[in-house]
Amino acid sequence: MDIKDASISRRNLLRGAAAAALLLPFSATLASCAAPGGGGGGKAPAGEVTADNPFGVAANSKVDAVIFNGGYGIDYVENSAKLMEKSKGLDGVTVKVSPSTKIATELQPRFVGGNPPDLIDNSGANSIGWNTILEQLEELDDVLDAKNSDGETISDTVFAGVKDPGTFDGKFVALNYVLTVYGIWYSSSLFEQNGWAVPTSWQDLKDLGAKAKEQGKYLFLWGKEAATYYQTMVIDSAVVQAGDDVRLPLENLAEDAWSHPVLQDILNIFYELIQAGYVKPGGSGTQFTEAQAQWSNGQEALLYPSGSWIENEMKDQTADGFKMKGISELPLDGNQTTPAGTARVEAGEPFIVPSKAKNPEGGKELLRTMLSKEAATDFAKSKLAPTVVKDTVPADGFGSTALVSQSEIIDAAGSNVFTIKSTNLYGMNGDQLPIWNSFLDGKMDVATLTKQLQALVDKVREDDSINKIEIK
Repeated sequence: MDIKDASISRRNLLRGAAAAALLLPFSATLASCAAPGGGGGGKAPAGEVTADNPFGVAANSKVDAVIFNGGYGIDYVENSAKLMEKSKGLDGVTVKVSPSTKIATELQPRFVGGNPPDLIDNSGANSIGWNTILEQLEELDDVLDAKNSDGETISDTVFAGVKDPGTFDGKFVALNYVLTVYGIWYSSSLFEQNGWAVPTSWQDLKDLGAKAKEQGKYLFLWGKEAATYYQTMVIDSAVVQAGDDVRLPLENLAEDAWSHPVLQDILNIFYELIQAGYVKPGGSGTQFTEAQAQWSNGQEALLYPSGSWIENEMKDQTADGFKMKGISELPLDGNQTTPAGTARVEAGEPFIVPSKAKNPEGGKELLRTMLSKEAATDFAKSKLAPTVVKDTVPADGFGSTALVSQSEIIDAAGSNVFTIKSTNLYGMNGDQLPIWNSFLDGKMDVATLTKQLQALVDKVREDDSINKIEIK
């Protein structure tokens, strides 16, 4: 594995060029960055290009943005829209920000019809598979080349490497806005009250599950729309244990990817936890935020796997004194081949501008506004998660224990971070959800789970109509 030689001080979270490693996978990037230049549409700007209007947004035009309404909500884009409407250089421009929880279902017909929105947050379980729309997206190099409202070139204000997660076949078409830490979350106050040790590997989970059961609690629980959070936990844990030996076969759709011994060992332990009654039953019939509230408010389970959006998503349904904290996904045992602290940390919430949108210039201008220090700092403070804009998070995490624990995960990982792309790249999550719901319900054994997950991988690999992209 090509591990970058960098580290981040806990007291200087998200400061400086060392944070570039957080935006990169273990080895090389997905593809080389696109050369600087304009968008992929090849059209002349609709309005006059000025220092305050670098993309030439037409006067009195309307901007149509559709934003995934998940853990971060949509108000952060609405706030940026208000800033944009008031900005100097834009005459009478208005912005409409619409929420969606089913991006692919609602927006793929608009792509087909030639009238997609001007800006899209292509996120969530129902995101659009990248391989289906790559040729229909603007390149976004000019957004990073533009100056923000403070007169600074945006590329100088964001982490180096920001292009890589959204670069496919050499084209930078998706700007991932939020820096996401994937981990396992828990109430440190609950653990302290009961004298429980925070687990350090999958070998600790049986004992912790037994202790939870003694207190009338569960180890894990889940909701039907988020069953694949456990797939994420399993895959990430296996990569923490064995690195690229696990990651690359999964990313590149290998014939036996799901049969890797480390994956199988983790799945077998997980199956034992389910059969022992340590996973709360009935999640396949429970809406995911309701299930999460059973964890964060009812404290019915000790642990919950998620990205770092979880604190903001459940901020109105978290028990007083919960003291939410996170740890990186667990290795199988003490013999991991990756450096200690290895974690999945990646830029998420990918924003795209369709070339056939009515106002792609307006979509880029809204994205430019989101990348201002004012908008990014407001996001970090209100959502308790950092963006890809540097120097927006103080050392105290705005008083959030969860945000401080993100700094601890990042500090422990240093440059030893990775990302997983294939699930979203090929839009497999929807087909994987029912499989994981059955497994978590105890209705499917490891062999059947493996067979069905591998069948989905094989289906994508063998479909000649799907553009496969090598991931390194």
